[in-house]
Amino acid sequence: MLPNPFARPIDRRQLLLLAGGAIAAAGFAPAILRPAQAAEPTHTLTPGPGRARMVGAEYPETTVWAYDGRVPGPEIRVRQGDRLRVAVTNRLAEETTVHWHGVRVPNAMDGVPHMPRPPIAPGETFTYEFDAVDAGTFWYHPHIRSHEQVGRGLAGALIVEEREPIRVDRDVTWMLGDWRLKNDASISDDFGNMMDLSHNGRVGNTVTINGRVLDEVPVRAGERIRLRLVNAANARIFGLRLQGLRPQVVAIDGHPVEPHEPADGRVVLAPAMRIDLVIDMIGAPSDRVTVVDDFYRGLAYRLVDLAYGAERLRDRPLEAPIGLPANPVPEPDLSGAVRHEVTLGGGMMGMMAGAMVDGKMTDMRTMMRSGMAWAINGVAASGPDGHGGGHVMDPIFTLERGRTCVIAMANDTAWHHPMHLHGHTFRVLSRNSQPTRFREWQDTVLLAPRERVEVAFVADNPGDWMFHCHILEHQVAGMMSTIRVT
Repeated sequence: MLPNPFARPIDRRQLLLLAGGAIAAAGFAPAILRPAQAAEPTHTLTPGPGRARMVGAEYPETTVWAYDGRVPGPEIRVRQGDRLRVAVTNRLAEETTVHWHGVRVPNAMDGVPHMPRPPIAPGETFTYEFDAVDAGTFWYHPHIRSHEQVGRGLAGALIVEEREPIRVDRDVTWMLGDWRLKNDASISDDFGNMMDLSHNGRVGNTVTINGRVLDEVPVRAGERIRLRLVNAANARIFGLRLQGLRPQVVAIDGHPVEPHEPADGRVVLAPAMRIDLVIDMIGAPSDRVTVVDDFYRGLAYRLVDLAYGAERLRDRPLEAPIGLPANPVPEPDLSGAVRHEVTLGGGMMGMMAGAMVDGKMTDMRTMMRSGMAWAINGVAASGPDGHGGGHVMDPIFTLERGRTCVIAMANDTAWHHPMHLHGHTFRVLSRNSQPTRFREWQDTVLLAPRERVEVAFVADNPGDWMFHCHILEHQVAGMMSTIRVT
């Protein structure tokens, strides 16, 4: 049997030699859909089977599930304040939805099955309609059997441009993907196996930028780039170092933050998170900058090189400001906040003996036999995006509309969990009782093992809203719940 080139995190140079040479850096030019009319933009998306050339000419194309036949799906770009109407026609052989991750949409447009709308059946069309109230980097993906539908390729970027964007030479999106490929470059069918469900999730063996393994991306000496990073992986956490550069973080999860260099020079991006960087390319013509992902100890690899061409655009960095205007997110009133405690439990090497499943106390061994391994506040959820079909979960707590809520989260497990709240944006107040430096606005916050995090938000969007781990295998295996706003 031939050795499997996909058996470990890829050495990009080795893989591209196997693949017959460097792949052109098309990752800097994703397909873009723009509104035909600024007042009423209309878009269409068609999820269905497709083929993608991910790893080079010497390997077959990979059979994927894709929006409009593309991996990632078309990048939708609109302006802040635009009205979106996106008609989604399902060409899959199973139900699907589209969730607009991080966008503060009305409850009926959130794309969670049966909360409150049913999913889109095969052959049917549904039109999502909402306003782009916040500028920033967002994305879209299914929210039914998402551990497989996303894992097979269904994801795309939604970029809401500021009315007055900051000055850069290029505005670039990188959708970071993570795939578990076999020798013939096909996707492994082992979705939802208990090892992934109960451990770190489905971490793959091939990482792509905009759907391709890239050897290099061209840059110009002296240019300023706004790089929008989107982690569309099921479970992989990225820790990116741009060696020799000093990137400035200007937005997290779409929302502005005081510009700053990332801690320890590493950009940490959990599944579903987005980070906007402003990068001044300070190298000389013909230089190369290596981007390394070293989040997992002992498993560092080279993601891609930034390759300077012969041209020098300017001799010194731009002096234009890079701070972004604030979005209209209501500020939490901590003096009158209601407080709720949330405890994350379960998984291998955890201390959880069992949890409530469908209203019955169930021991851990029985849970795992039915594909369950995680719980929030002692409850392992079985729907609507997991094992429960159309069952809608009872909320873990109910909030009065307009009230400020503080959620104190405790990760009592041995694994990382990026916790995502639908329909709202929260401030991250503290980590392990220490105030955060930037009080970031986020919709997905990463908790390390045994870490405590406090967030606060105004419950201003009525409905039942999913609150779950965005390691998709953890979600489907029980780490999901809902929060009700009345």
